[in-house]
Amino acid sequence: MGLGVDTRNRIARRASEEIHNGMVVNLGIGIPSLVPNHLPTDMMVMFHAENGITGMGPSPDKGLEDENLCNAGGFPVTLNKGGSYCDSAISFGMIRRGRVDITILGSLQVSQHGDLANWIVPGKKVPGMGGAMELAQKARKVIVLMNHCDKAGNPKIVKNCTLPLTSSACVDIIITELAVFRLTTEGLLLTEMFEPYDLQDVINKTECEFMISDDVRRINY
Repeated sequence: MGLGVDTRNRIARRASEEIHNGMVVNLGIGIPSLVPNHLPTDMMVMFHAENGITGMGPSPDKGLEDENLCNAGGFPVTLNKGGSYCDSAISFGMIRRGRVDITILGSLQVSQHGDLANWIVPGKKVPGMGGAMELAQKARKVIVLMNHCDKAGNPKIVKNCTLPLTSSACVDIIITELAVFRLTTEGLLLTEMFEPYDLQDVINKTECEFMISDDVRRINY
């Protein structure tokens, strides 16, 4: 089962806390596209999409969509004052030169080592890897937003990815509907949990072992 709108927005809101003034932030499709809706209106952030937009604003209200203005997933977006368009070559040049401060992506699996698998399930029809490979390697911080388990109830935070990798040892932060993990030099660290879940919920739905912060934050928004 997919996540409800409220839960998806909770995850997006938590991800927005990682963003600061002056950053260039790339957004993947799905939950990441909700992140701009949770930022203060006076924060100066340039949201980037690899199809050639820098300066995306919040999602448009229903009925106010511009059919010519969309993100990399084809969903309608707005453009902030000062935003700009470019072709894909320049857009990917920005990524490969390390000009993107944060990329916020969805994922199919993340390993305890920070390996990312987010582009294909063998035997299923998919559009392709897109820009995830470059973003995972070149963005200064990689944040993954995803369900804690897949539709069959299998953990998506695993010992080792069983799906084809997008990039190895690249993920910095994982945010799910249950918890927030950070990848450290010593391994996976649980730092926060969403209400009403407890530690046993997280353990039961996580395949790999992880460390627990001495001061785990409880998120109740």
